[in-house]
Amino acid sequence: MMTDSRINLLNLDRVGLEAFFARLGEKPFRARQMLRWLHQQFVTDFSAMTDLSKSLRARLAETAVIALPEVVHQHHSTDGTYKWLLRVSGGNCIETVFIPEEDRGTLCVSSQVGCILDCSFCATGKQGFNRNLGVSEIIGQLWLANKALGRDPKGERIITNVVMMGMGEPLANFNNVVAAMNLMLDDFSYGLSWRRVTLSTAGMVPAMDRLRAICPVSLAVSLHAPTDELRDELVPLNKRYPIGELLAACRRYVAGDRRRAVTFEYVMLAGVNDSLQHARALLRLLQGLPAKVNLIPFNPFPGSLYRRSDTETIDRFREELLRGGLMTVTRKTRGDDIAAACGQLAGRVQDRTRRTLNQQRVAGSLPQPLSA
Repeated sequence: MMTDSRINLLNLDRVGLEAFFARLGEKPFRARQMLRWLHQQFVTDFSAMTDLSKSLRARLAETAVIALPEVVHQHHSTDGTYKWLLRVSGGNCIETVFIPEEDRGTLCVSSQVGCILDCSFCATGKQGFNRNLGVSEIIGQLWLANKALGRDPKGERIITNVVMMGMGEPLANFNNVVAAMNLMLDDFSYGLSWRRVTLSTAGMVPAMDRLRAICPVSLAVSLHAPTDELRDELVPLNKRYPIGELLAACRRYVAGDRRRAVTFEYVMLAGVNDSLQHARALLRLLQGLPAKVNLIPFNPFPGSLYRRSDTETIDRFREELLRGGLMTVTRKTRGDDIAAACGQLAGRVQDRTRRTLNQQRVAGSLPQPLSA
């Protein structure tokens, strides 16, 4: 069976492209030219890259490709949200969501096929896990969405913000996610400010410290509980990195820069984590930390065990935090009519963990295995 040994240039940030062109005997500025063609003009045909010599274009055709995920479906919500189902290798599909707002347009980007974690309230985790996404598959989501959405009447890009909050735990795919975010931040590609690129993590503490050292984008933490006992149930990673270690890493992340704050995501689960006692415990927990809280109404999915807190309960919880001096907002649910809301992304995952099989057995839809 023949395999294509050519390198996919979408897997390379500027440093990677400079090394690639050096191997071809070319100067470093070729990397900047390629970034502009790929990520600003969305050109994938080497023959159309007219500021490259004909001989270089011919060599590129021999040694490189520009390969993107394949768009399987595009869904458009009644509230203006877009969701794309994208096919990647191995019989898998991922999902990407664009959320329009008055002052911004935010793209929610996936980092894994499924998720290595198994948070109890998240549809993605229940799909199991197959593999990490490559750089081209991560930045390809931003490439395809920009291409599809185009520019506004003033000629500005419609996508102004990127959040690494789609399928997967971004810090479990550290190198590829950082390379993709380098492209998002690079002035010769997307030119986004670090304030407009946010990475969400369930709390992989050592990787948070690495991220701060080399790519200090905005940080969001999936907290969801004010105590270790409850968070162990909701976010199993807490058993490895409990809340005390996680908050210490958050303090290190923002240390020395008064402009920075950590956003804490808190999904509102009826009767589980939404009482005033929970709110007061959360206030004590985050005291003295530059923080803001996003309250997220739970978005149900097939087989989920939880219910969404009612509006009155969420409002009361928010007001308690605000009275305690903690900046708090309730995230507006967007795209739930197309299963594009927070916690609903699922894609199509060839599960390698047997997680989905075990869940089906628990639900009684498959026979239990015979004992030995």
